[in-house]
Amino acid sequence: MSGIDDPDAFDGETLDLVVPSTLDGMRVDRVLSMLTGRSRADAHDVLTSGAVVVDEVVVLKPSTSLAAGQHLVALLPPAPSGEVAADATVIVDVALDDEDFLVINKAPGQVVHPGAGHARGTLIAGVLARYPEVRALSATGLCDPARPGVVHRLDKGTSGLLVVAKTAEGFTSLSDQLARRTMQRTYLAMVQGHVEEDRGIVDAPIGRSTRNPALMAVRSDGREARTNYEVLTRLDEPSATTLLRLHLDTGRTHQIRVHLATIGHPVVNDLRYGHRRDPRLEEERFFLHSSTLGFQHPRRDDWVHTHLSLPSDLAPLVPEGGEY
Repeated sequence: MSGIDDPDAFDGETLDLVVPSTLDGMRVDRVLSMLTGRSRADAHDVLTSGAVVVDEVVVLKPSTSLAAGQHLVALLPPAPSGEVAADATVIVDVALDDEDFLVINKAPGQVVHPGAGHARGTLIAGVLARYPEVRALSATGLCDPARPGVVHRLDKGTSGLLVVAKTAEGFTSLSDQLARRTMQRTYLAMVQGHVEEDRGIVDAPIGRSTRNPALMAVRSDGREARTNYEVLTRLDEPSATTLLRLHLDTGRTHQIRVHLATIGHPVVNDLRYGHRRDPRLEEERFFLHSSTLGFQHPRRDDWVHTHLSLPSDLAPLVPEGGEY
C-alpha cells in the first residue's frame, strides 16, 4: 500500500539517447536493464507506468523492439535507498502535532523525501530527527522505507500544508481518506492573465507527456483529474495576473500546474509549464501555496482543519487587506 497520492510521480533521472546500431532489434525492456543496471522486472515497471517514449510515442510493451537511430527517453525512478538518515539540521515547521499525525508547513525549495539529486536534507529526514517513532512505520509494510509516514507531498517549488503520519492507524486512515477524496486540500495560485469566469472547473485527464516524460500533460488516455477554481482578485500591475483559490477533487502529479497551463493561465514563475521568469520570486519558486488542509481525525469523529496565510515571499505580490 502506498500513501503517495501521485503514484505516477518519479524522482529519478532521465535516460535520453539515440539507439546505437549495437542495440538494433533488441527488446526495449532488455535495453533499459542493460543501460541502467536494473532488473528486467524494474524495467517492466517503468515501461508499464508510461515513463518510456520512443520517437515521441509512449511505449508500454516490454517486448517492443528498438531500431537503430530511434530516440529513446525514459524517466527512471531512483534505485531503492533503504532507510532515511535522520537530520536534525533540517527545519521542520510543525503547524499541528497530534499523536497520530503531523501537519507541517513545508517551505518553498524543501524536498519532501529522498529522490535523485536529493538524497539528504529532505523534510522527512528532519521529521525523523524529531519524531523517531515515525521510522517504525517502515516495518509495517504500509509505506516505503525511504518515505516513512508520507501520506502525500508537495512539489519542491510549492509551499504550505501537508500531513505526515506518526502511527499505523494514522497512516491507514489518512491514506484512505486521500484515496476516497474526502481529504480537503485548498491552494492559492497566481496565474498569468485575467481568468474570465469567476468560478470554474478544469476537468481533463492527465498523463505523462509524450515529448518529455519528466513532465505531465493533458491526454485523452490519462487518469481523470479535476481542479475547481475561484477568482479572488485580478491584477493589472506589473502585468495582468489573477489570484485563484483552488480545490482538488483528485491529486495527480503537477495537476494544478498542468490544468492552469492548459487553459492558458500558467502559474506565475512556473518555467516548466510555460510562464516566463518572474524576478520577484526565486528561480525555482512558483506562486503556488497549500493554504488549507482538512480531514477526519484517524481515531475520533472530529474534523481537523488547518489554514495558513500566504508566506512572506508570496504575500507582497498581492493587494494588502485581502483575506487569503
